[in-house]
Amino acid sequence: MNESETRAEKIDPLLKAAGWGVVEGSRILREYNINRGRIEGAGRRGKSLTADYVLVYRNTKLAVVEAKADSEAVTEGLAQAKNYASKLQIRFAYSTNGDGIYGMDMLEAKEGDVSTYPGPQELWDRTFGAANEWRDRFARVPFEDKNGTHPSRYYQDLAVERVLQAITDKRDRILLTLATGTGKTFIAFQIAWKLFKSRWNLSGKATRQPRVLFLADRNILADQAYNAFSAFPENALVRITPDAIKKAAQVPTNGSVFFTIFQTLVGGEEGGNGEQYYTQYPADFFDIIIIDECHRGGANDESSWRDILEYFSPAVQLGLTATPKRKDNVDTYAYFGDPVYIYSLKDGINDGFLTPFRVKQVTTTLDEYVYTSDDTVIEGEVEAGKRYQEEDFNKIIIIKEREKKRVELLMSQINQHEKTIVFCANQEHALAIRDLVSQSHTTGIANYCQRVTANDGELGEAHLRAFQDNEKTTPVILTTSQKLSTGVDARNVRNIVLLRPVNSMIEFKQIIGRGTRLYDGKDYFTIYDFVKAHNHFSDPEWDGEPEQPVGCPDCGFDPCACPKTPTQPCKTCGQLPCQCPPEPCEECGLLECDCRRTRKAKVKLADGKERTIQHMVATSFWHADGRPMSAAQFLESLFGKLPGFFSDESQLRKIWSDPITRKRLLVGLGEKGFGSEELSAMQQIINAEKSDLYDVLAYVAFASQTRLRVDRSSQARRAVSAVYKARQKEFLEYVLDQYENQGVEELETDKLSKLIALKYNNSLADGIEDLGGDVDQIRSMFIEFQAHLYAPAEAI
Repeated sequence: MNESETRAEKIDPLLKAAGWGVVEGSRILREYNINRGRIEGAGRRGKSLTADYVLVYRNTKLAVVEAKADSEAVTEGLAQAKNYASKLQIRFAYSTNGDGIYGMDMLEAKEGDVSTYPGPQELWDRTFGAANEWRDRFARVPFEDKNGTHPSRYYQDLAVERVLQAITDKRDRILLTLATGTGKTFIAFQIAWKLFKSRWNLSGKATRQPRVLFLADRNILADQAYNAFSAFPENALVRITPDAIKKAAQVPTNGSVFFTIFQTLVGGEEGGNGEQYYTQYPADFFDIIIIDECHRGGANDESSWRDILEYFSPAVQLGLTATPKRKDNVDTYAYFGDPVYIYSLKDGINDGFLTPFRVKQVTTTLDEYVYTSDDTVIEGEVEAGKRYQEEDFNKIIIIKEREKKRVELLMSQINQHEKTIVFCANQEHALAIRDLVSQSHTTGIANYCQRVTANDGELGEAHLRAFQDNEKTTPVILTTSQKLSTGVDARNVRNIVLLRPVNSMIEFKQIIGRGTRLYDGKDYFTIYDFVKAHNHFSDPEWDGEPEQPVGCPDCGFDPCACPKTPTQPCKTCGQLPCQCPPEPCEECGLLECDCRRTRKAKVKLADGKERTIQHMVATSFWHADGRPMSAAQFLESLFGKLPGFFSDESQLRKIWSDPITRKRLLVGLGEKGFGSEELSAMQQIINAEKSDLYDVLAYVAFASQTRLRVDRSSQARRAVSAVYKARQKEFLEYVLDQYENQGVEELETDKLSKLIALKYNNSLADGIEDLGGDVDQIRSMFIEFQAHLYAPAEAI
């Protein structure tokens, strides 16, 4: 029997006999897709991981079964079964050929032949041991998958299970670390759904449904979550807003799942600060608080966020973050503890749930600036001799010509119809870049570029919503400073542009996350790096497990537990702590110095300098884990290996120089998955749109340097001038014009008649006569001259 027959006639009956699919609450997932396969370009993906059987009981995956034909050895599928079980973090794995069963206990590392499959209850007991009331109640609640139209991913299941297990174990501070774009809000919804349906609450008794607070730091994140929780009864969801509180003269209490931002709870809008509304709630009002993007300050000792969390300390507090433990978020991990589950950027890309990327590093001769007297200081003061660097531009010095040049470079590099986010130094810079983009694009779209920053208020939010809506084509480009670095779900972003330094690894990964979301036809996205932020890629902390704690050298604790107040009286006032009044700035006279903001230097470059700004664009490619890779490796990761139709460049050149053998090669490549669409995509990735497809193949296969079509054409023109007669030369030069403009397709033999007719005013007969009258000779000439296009450069 083949494998399909073995499964139907031998394996399925044995599973049924063991109770799978028969016992209430048990299911068999057949051909279960664990992941989607890494994106490989042109709509293709790598091979996905697919388990033949996953055995489910009480909505919990308990075992993997890998099947082989009965002619195979019983352990032939064992390696696959172990791999799938490891990926799904399932304890039991089985390999079978229908006649025998070989089992593996992944926890105890025991394996061997077994006579029958264990039944659902037996496998449950072996997995979990002693009974647990809340674990069993949680398990009885299935995921809310919108009637099967929105199934969860394997890592989302695991994240939910780990959090619920932590709640069962009575942990009150829990952390999930999952890469941006992997569905943290979906996971939060499923956790809340299971708690709601099982009637869990802090009392430990299923007497009422829980009160859940979803806490964010921006209204758009709270609104996105509110919409994502739409499966709950309408009267269960409550959006806490300042207007609603003021209208009712009190905070809302009737509901089950509440959504708000930290700023509202302290009495204002985003960035506001006023009455502490959260104190109107009893400290034990909420059973669980879900803190979105908790790395952004929710656990920072100096933050008002921390005050809110400490006020509601009786609640279970679940932090959601996309950033592994780093030096600049150590307080978050100290507050919540180690994550109960981690799913990294690398995992997401390799599983095919996130989009790969490339980096274009753009440098100019004005990345640094030293004032010279022929430049004009329009406003403020310039420090003579100072070398202004990236962190100074648009903060203490503004040079409009520099920004204009960067925008011109950007617009020449991108497809101007692709959605793009540009990160700028501050709101003023974002406004200037918006204006420059609006002045330089060539699309004819009126609302092409918009700024979205804190100052743009509701209008900015409207622009962002339109940008996120994939049914709308405008705006195409958004400029921002900080606002869009996290939590914005815009799936069709193709370009991320960095026009300001990114000094935090955490922020860098968050910004990259704006482009990783999947979208149909999106094979990769591009980071345009004008500020050398790509240096973060070589950081060994790019991805991986959280760092081990490093204790303070003084107290030994992580985080440091040393006293934060001085232990000696102030030498000036004699008080502890110091009671000296703050001193105003010597320059501006203000307690909070305002010099840098109000006295920015604006410089106009001397006439001619703007025209001499030079630039260089270098494209680099990176593994998801931060290791550099060649363009050929990147292309291979997207498209797979080129089939072996040629062994070296000399053979490729010979094949390509003849349109007949070239066409056979292209047909063969197309049959192996490298058709015109794929080759065109490769051409774009390596910036070879103006090169021949030959150069793409030679570059990928042999790392040969690409050449422009115009250079190949110049080479061929010299040969044509030396070899052919005047009439033939005139015609072949016309052919080369078409080749330069259109590409190698113009050199196919079936284009010859059309080329002759076009050259001779739509008269094919006149053309044939002018070229000597012998059709076979004309055709031979057309074929033979092409060898000059592909001759090695040194042969010129």
